[in-house]
Order: sequence, then structure tokens, then C-alpha cells
Amino acid sequence: MGLLVSAPRVLAVLGPTNTGKTHLAIERMLGHATGMIGFPLRLLARENFDRVVRIKGARAVALITGEEKIVPPNPAYFVCTVESMPLDRAVEFLAVDEIQLCGDAERGHVFTHRLLAARGLAETMFLGADTIRPLLRRLVPEAEFVNRPRFSTLRYLGPRKVTRLPPRSAVVAFAVADVFALAELMRRRRGGTAVVLGALSPRARNAQVAMFQSGEVDYLVATDAIGMGLNMDLDHVAFARLVKFDGHSPRRLGPAEIAQIAGRAGRHMSDGTFGTTAELGAMEPELVEAVENHRFDPLTHLFWRNARLDYASPESLLRSLEQRPPAPGLAPAREAEDHLALRTLAKQADIAALARHPAAVRLLWEVCQIPDFRKVMSDTHARFLGQIYRHLAGPQERLPVEWVAAQVQRLDRLDGDIDGLMTRIAHIRTWTYIAHRPEWLADSAQWQERARSIEDKLSDALHDRITQRFVDRRSAFLVKQLAGDKELLASVSQGGEVKVEGHYVGRLDGFRFVPDPGAGGSEAKTLLAAANRVLRSEIAARARRLAAAEDGEFTLGVDGVITWRGGAIGRLLAGDSALVPRIEALPGDFLEGELRDGVRRRLGEFLRSAIARGLQPLFRLRAAELSGAARGLVFQLAEALGSLPAAAVASQRAALSRSDRRLLGRLGVRLGVETVYVDALLQPRATALRALLWAVWRGEAPPPVPAPAAPRDPAVSSTAYAAMGWRVLGPRVLRVDRVERLAAATRRLARQGKFTATPALAQLGGTGLDELAPMLAALGYRTVFSEAGVSFQAQPHRAGKMRHGQAARGRRRRDQAGAATDGPFAKLKELRLAR
Repeated sequence: MGLLVSAPRVLAVLGPTNTGKTHLAIERMLGHATGMIGFPLRLLARENFDRVVRIKGARAVALITGEEKIVPPNPAYFVCTVESMPLDRAVEFLAVDEIQLCGDAERGHVFTHRLLAARGLAETMFLGADTIRPLLRRLVPEAEFVNRPRFSTLRYLGPRKVTRLPPRSAVVAFAVADVFALAELMRRRRGGTAVVLGALSPRARNAQVAMFQSGEVDYLVATDAIGMGLNMDLDHVAFARLVKFDGHSPRRLGPAEIAQIAGRAGRHMSDGTFGTTAELGAMEPELVEAVENHRFDPLTHLFWRNARLDYASPESLLRSLEQRPPAPGLAPAREAEDHLALRTLAKQADIAALARHPAAVRLLWEVCQIPDFRKVMSDTHARFLGQIYRHLAGPQERLPVEWVAAQVQRLDRLDGDIDGLMTRIAHIRTWTYIAHRPEWLADSAQWQERARSIEDKLSDALHDRITQRFVDRRSAFLVKQLAGDKELLASVSQGGEVKVEGHYVGRLDGFRFVPDPGAGGSEAKTLLAAANRVLRSEIAARARRLAAAEDGEFTLGVDGVITWRGGAIGRLLAGDSALVPRIEALPGDFLEGELRDGVRRRLGEFLRSAIARGLQPLFRLRAAELSGAARGLVFQLAEALGSLPAAAVASQRAALSRSDRRLLGRLGVRLGVETVYVDALLQPRATALRALLWAVWRGEAPPPVPAPAAPRDPAVSSTAYAAMGWRVLGPRVLRVDRVERLAAATRRLARQGKFTATPALAQLGGTGLDELAPMLAALGYRTVFSEAGVSFQAQPHRAGKMRHGQAARGRRRRDQAGAATDGPFAKLKELRLAR
């Protein structure tokens, strides 16, 4: 009786995402002496290769993808992409992941071939969605079926605004422009997001996912590239679009495709949710029910392409590719990129001439299978493949080193934007694929290393560009911290810089927080929220320090704003008089109640002291013991801030006694013919303070302090000039002390009658002879035109002033004479005469 030999076992492990199918397959494979598993994506293959290496060691495991081959001597296990599975190697265990991709129009024929032809010596396992069950049962009748229920539930949450999505959410769109627009919105409103696109290299994609997984950002914006191969701690998936362009036309996603993507939410025993963005609107109830309960229409056909190819000629190869499927349930595959490239190249006479024997045709087919990572127009890709084939089919049968070096060198640069870097990565991935054909390139190992190095550099640069554009690390961190109730660490530097948890968020301008000017919109709101959590105690401490500050720590600006330690804290308002303005403490965050009153009191003390110091001669005048007439004159001088027209106080001036005049003179009061003024208040700092006090009193902008003699500014009123100590004389303004000197000089000339303008007069007026006439007219002189020329003559009221000036000089002489007869030297003279 012979031994019974059991047939190899074929298992179909079917179920939704997050059911542990891959884990089961790896576990089963490692239970055999040898094994092979095919994954739909290079990054999935790499991830599981690393996992198996950790268990079995690097010498036991090979990695084979189109762009990467790590094959130690005599490996026991092969981890591959589905297209790169070395089916000529016999292994005890063989598995294919995501077998439902047999129904994919672009790659389905490869998966279907593995379904029909790839077997392990002892065990074969197909992993995928339940939608393939009926066709798999028909095409592989020996298969056993194992159902894998989802460990967690998937629940529909409905539409939500993108900016209101919960943390640990992914937003899904399908066009790169849509992904970037959503990512920009998330950066502004939520501090940032990771970005996953199919066009990213595995390294860049993994770096973005790692940023999400580490919690550096709480959001992810992606295409359907997250639908398989990326294991993330997602809680919610929101669809911003449900229509994608499939390479030929836009089409709506089917329920199974939506479930594949939505199923990324929730891991193992953790439940997940899915929904849409508010802009897209709600999903149909029947669609929601299908996704939540994993009930989908089964696949109606699998795509098939003949794998037994005829290499007799290009035409024979094309005919064999177009052979009809051999069984019901199989549909002809859409012409793939390699098929289209072959059709294009076969029409070129020089290539047809080279492909005249089976080996040359096989080589042509291998060249046509170089992937179009660039996703450029098929003609462009075909031209590139034509160049490759001509070199390989030529006398050298190798790619010229110089040509390859030039092609690769153009890609070894890190400048450009995100699109430019993604394009360069696509180019270098093509060269990585080519470099793994040692029969095509001399020193292929060196080219593999060079291409991998460039791809890594470009991928790192791309990750950095995406992060720079779509992640504000500061805002993302602060948003996360603000969501909790943990006490935040903060510091405020001497210069007012505010940092929260080490991140600069803005500065204190006095008691007002100013967010970082580089932040805008919602980012500024985030900074303000973070600062508000930590500034209350700092503001209180600042208010107490200000109350105890010395006057020297404050500054009164020409605009009426008081600053302390570089920050604006108060401003002047009109009070009971120009000399007594009110003070207002500027609004500040958390500056309330007693703190605000204390700040206002200290600012009031400083302001009174600053005015008293700046106008000290005026305050000394007010404090002096004076007669009634002198006190009245001083009162008006103080109200006018230190100078006023002599005519305005003529009566008080006439009432002054000789001793009043002497005392006022000693106190700095000049009783001029044109103006009564305090001489010391014509200094620059005093006039600037006078300008400010007048402007605050009048509720106007402070006028600029002019030069002692200057053109008149039409924007400044005569009243404003007078308050500063200037007088308007026609088109010019002159400080009042210089007005007195000019008036005195003209009086001396006018005593002889008519007089002409002289350079000396022009110099006193600080102007040229041509502008002197209107200035003299303002002083009361009329212009006389005669054959002898232009002259000037005092008008009648001016003659009175001249007599008044002479009388004033007489009084001064008498005062001096009186002083001479009353003084000690006069008494000494009398004694000498008596002897």
C-alpha cells in the first residue's frame, strides 16, 4: 500500500482592513523552512522585510522590489512586491497580499497571474477583501476560506468642517492641488499636518507618517495612498472628495474602495470613525450602511493578461499579449504601460530592425517594463525606453557609462519646490530600477548605491519642504498643549520676549501682549491663547515693579506716550490746563482693578515731575513771592507756556513797579517790546515739551519744533507757533528772542525816517533780502516805492511802539542810575567827597 501525499494547501484569508491578515501570513511563513510573500507596495515590502529580519536575521531574508534588491547567499525567505516575486524559486510557503487587486484595471493582471499560477510547495495563502470570494472560489476551487472579522468597529460621524475635525484625523482627497489646499488650511488653523501622496518616495512618505505617529502633528492630509500599507494610529478619516481620476476619466469611488480607506481609522481593538467634510456633504445612507457593516458587491471579473508570451517577433509578442482570457470571470486587461510602450516602439523601423530574434524581442519586452514613475505622457516615456533599448541592443550591449552619469548627475540637486523635488525623485527611481539590472550596467552595484543615495537626499529634502510649507511646529505644539490642562512653562525676558514651553510666541509691549508678527490669522490666536495661560502672574509682577520704578526708567515721547522698559504704558490726555494734562494707562492684558489704578497713580507722579523738570523756570516763577501785578503777568505767562505778545499784557506790564521788573528779570522773564517771554524756555527740550503740552490741551497732533528762523509750515497754526515761542512773520517764523533783536534793529533805523533793507537785517531775520519785506510788514512797517528804490517806514501804531521802546530804555537807564546812587560804591564816593 503506497503512502498518501497530501496536496499543497491553498488558503484564502478574507476580511476587512484591520483584521490581522498580514500578521497571520508572516507567522505562517516563518513556520516553514522557506517562504515568499508578495505585497502591493514597495514600502509595505520594506516594512515587513525589516520585521522578518528582526526575527530571523539578515542572512535568512531577501528583499526584492523593482527598485531595491537585498539578496544574501541562500536566503530562506523572500519579501517582495507582487510584480517582483521570483516565481522560479521553489518555496514551501507562498502568500499574496491584497489579492482583491486582481480587479484593479491597471495592475490587476499581475495579481490574477499570481492567483492562478503562484503556489507554495506546502501552503499558499491569498489575503484580501471578501469581495473576491465568489470569483476566487470559481477559479481556485481547491481553496479553503478563512474569514477574519474586524477587531474593532467603524462608525460614521457625518460631515464636519475641516477645521473642526478631532485630533488624529486624516483628510482624504485625490488631486495634488486639493491635498495641498487642505494642508495649507490645516497649517493655518491647526498648526500643521503631515502629507501623504502616492508621488512621494517611500522614504519621504515614511518620514511624514513618522511625524504624525510621534504626535508632532495631529492631522494627516492624504490621497488614497493611505488606503493600504500604512499602519497609523488614526481615529477618524474624513473624505473631502469621493471622485478620483483613474488615468482615463473621473469616477466615483465604490463602497469597497471607500471602506479600504476609511478602515485605516481604528487599530486592532480601538474603534474608528469616518465621515466627510462639510463642503462635500453627507454620504448616502446605503453607502454608510455598506461601509459600517462591510457588505459590498462582489467583484464581477478579474483582469487577466497572457503570461505565456511569444518572443518570435515584436508582432508575435503583441499578439500573445492580446490573447483572450481562457475562463469565465476573467476580463482582458486594459493595455498597461509596458504594452503601450511596446506598441509604440515596435512601429519604429530602427528598433524593429534590432528586434529580429527571440532574445532581442525578450530584451525589448524587458525594457518596456521599466516603470514610468514620472507618469509622463506615454510617448515621452517610450522615447526614453527607445534610447535604453538602442544602447542595450547595440554592439556594446550595455548602457554607456558617460550617458548614464550625465542623466543621473542632472538629478543630484536639492533646489526647487515640492513639485520639482517629486519630479526628480520619480526620475531617480527609474534609474534605481535600471541599476538593479546588472547585465545592463557595468558596475551596477555602484550605480545602485549612487541612485539610492540621490533618492534618499531628495526624499529628505522633500520631507523638509513639505514640513516647512505645511507645519508650523510652534503652533502645532501649542495647540496640543492648550488642549490639556497641564500647567505651561513660560518665561519673559528683560526685553519683554515671551516664550511658552521654549517657543517664542511674542513680546510684552508695556502690559499688552503682541503676538509674533510673523504669525497671522488663527496662528496669532493660538499664540495669544498660549500667552494668556501664562501672563496673568507676570502682568501683576510687572505692575508692582512699575509702581516702585524710578523716574529715570520712564520716557515721555514727543507723541505724548509714556514708555517703560521699551513698552508703551500710558498716554497724555487734555486736563484742566495745558500745564496739567491727565494721564491714561493704556489697555493691557490682565491689567485690572487695583493694578491698573496703581499704574495710573505712578504715571501721574512721573508726569508731574517730568513737566516740572522740563519747565522748571516757569514753575520757579509761579512759586516766587510777587506783587499782585507781577503775579497776574506770571499767571498769563504760565497759561501761555512761557511766552505771549507784549500787547496782551500791556496793562499788567504798566502796573509793574521797578522792583517787580528787577525780580522778574532775575527769574528769567524778558519784557520785550514785541513779546514777554521766559528766556530759558526757548531751549530745544523745553520747546518740545511746550509743543506737546499745547497739542494735548488742544487735542491735536504735536507740531514739529522749527529752527530759530525757518519757513512757515502751512500745516502749523499761528497759535501753535506761539505756544512753542515763535512768531509768524509773513512767510517765515522767528523765535521770539530773535524777533526782539530784529525789531530793535529796525527801530534804530526807523528813527532817521525811511530806511532800506540791509544784509544785517536779513541775517537777523534768518532769511534773504527778498523775503524781508513781508516780515517787516508783519512788524508794522510799510513798503515805500520811489525812484530811489524800495524803502520802509514805520506805520503810526509802530511809532507808538518805538516811543514805548524809548521809554522802556529810559526806565532801564533810570533803574540803573538808581542802583548806582543806592549801591555801596556810591556811598563810598560820598565819603571820599566829604573828606
